[in-house]
Amino acid sequence: ESTHLIKMSQRKERRGIHVDQSELHCNKGCGYYGNAAWQGLCSKCWREEYQRARQKQIQEDWALAEKLQREEEVAYASIQGAQSQPQAQPQASLAPFSKFEEKKTNEKTRKVTTVKKFFSPSSRTAPKKENQEGKTPSPSISRQSSIETDRVSRDFVDFLKTLHKPGREVHKQSRAFIEIMANKKDLSADELSECVQDFYQNLSDRLMTHFKGSSERVERVMDEVEKYIMTRLYKSVFCPETTDDEEKDLATQNRIRALHWVDIQMLCVPVDEEIPEVSDNVVKAITDVIEMDSKRVPRDKLACITRCSKHIFSAIKITKSEPASADDFLPTLIYIVLKANPPRLQSNIQYITRFCNPSRLMTGEDGYYFTNLCCAVAFIEKLDAQSLNLDPEDFERYMSGQASPRRPEADSGWPQVDPPSGSAASSPALSQVYQNLDLLSGLGSRQDRVLEGVQSLQRDLITWQESVEREVQEILEKYPLEIRLPTPSAIDSDNVENDRLPPPLTPQVFAG
Repeated sequence: ESTHLIKMSQRKERRGIHVDQSELHCNKGCGYYGNAAWQGLCSKCWREEYQRARQKQIQEDWALAEKLQREEEVAYASIQGAQSQPQAQPQASLAPFSKFEEKKTNEKTRKVTTVKKFFSPSSRTAPKKENQEGKTPSPSISRQSSIETDRVSRDFVDFLKTLHKPGREVHKQSRAFIEIMANKKDLSADELSECVQDFYQNLSDRLMTHFKGSSERVERVMDEVEKYIMTRLYKSVFCPETTDDEEKDLATQNRIRALHWVDIQMLCVPVDEEIPEVSDNVVKAITDVIEMDSKRVPRDKLACITRCSKHIFSAIKITKSEPASADDFLPTLIYIVLKANPPRLQSNIQYITRFCNPSRLMTGEDGYYFTNLCCAVAFIEKLDAQSLNLDPEDFERYMSGQASPRRPEADSGWPQVDPPSGSAASSPALSQVYQNLDLLSGLGSRQDRVLEGVQSLQRDLITWQESVEREVQEILEKYPLEIRLPTPSAIDSDNVENDRLPPPLTPQVFAG
């Protein structure tokens, strides 16, 4: 259970969400950050526990197989000794042996399944193929995924060229691992995670030897390896069919929708969204946590969580005019998650937990912010009336939608424009509603004045048109228009020297 990470203060004068920073670390005290998905352990301690449990299970399976083999030999020897007896007696002894053989086969098949999965290639059954065909994405999505995969592959090859010989070996190992994983699609999510983490560990150890202990260079290479591998394997390992991640996503999404009425004051969030810069940081934080689902690489998903958290710290710092504390950060992160309702939140958390480079989750700011996000989700899942210092009956009414703390129940209509000061101060949402009503009232009076001005302008235009028409008519009556027709004349009638022109030419006929 991850709820032990969260402690609620029960003081009446102030309620809040508090978490002891020491409880964010691994339960074994190794100093790394723990994770609820790993029962409060870090990835290193969890893998050690998982490997011990798996080794124990394998030993038990082999011990059972040897025991069944011995029992089979004893039964076979007894049958051989019974062959000298009459015919009726062997038939009676064969019946118990057949039942024993059937029981042995069933036990052996059930117990040794885990061993077979790790040492033999798997093949998918026909129903699973049909199911996959039914979930085939649209051509546009497939084409986009193919383009992204090709781009990542080119970038990976270009990066490895700078490493020369080690780069060729890393590329060879990575491609071989992807081909192996392609034949292991029926493994459980934990087994897929174990395969990927084992590959990370083995490759990291080899690179550490080659680079002579240069952890920075190894981390850089491992980041590129993670990007290449997880981009290629994303479709088969994100929210696999063998898990209930999808059901958890829907449950968390419905839970957050039902908690839409929870506001800043209930969570004691030290953020004032009326400040424009604070409001911008809140919007950016919501955008970042939603954008996490669009990323394929665990490191990129973690980067979205880190950016979201930094915007939260910035909003708190601007509001309080001082650096934010851990007790301020977690309630604000819960508020951001409630407002954003990120898609496939549980699947993304599980994907990061299973396939991210473990060093990122164990230390650093990425690990810290991711651990707090897991705490926030755990708090939302367990949120109750006591957590918000509410009456249980009111909490149930709010959750069912029968009532809302943001709307006064005594007034069935619109709230009054001038509310009591205590009512306005009790809820930022109500205060904003009343401000909007005041603004609407002012806009209504301004609209009335504009309409009056429009009507006055229309009357003035009509009056002006009538006055212009009247003046034009008066001028026409005073000065009537006289149209004088011109007298016809020759073209050269105005020429005074016509008498000096030679006579016109006359046509002459010449006899041929």
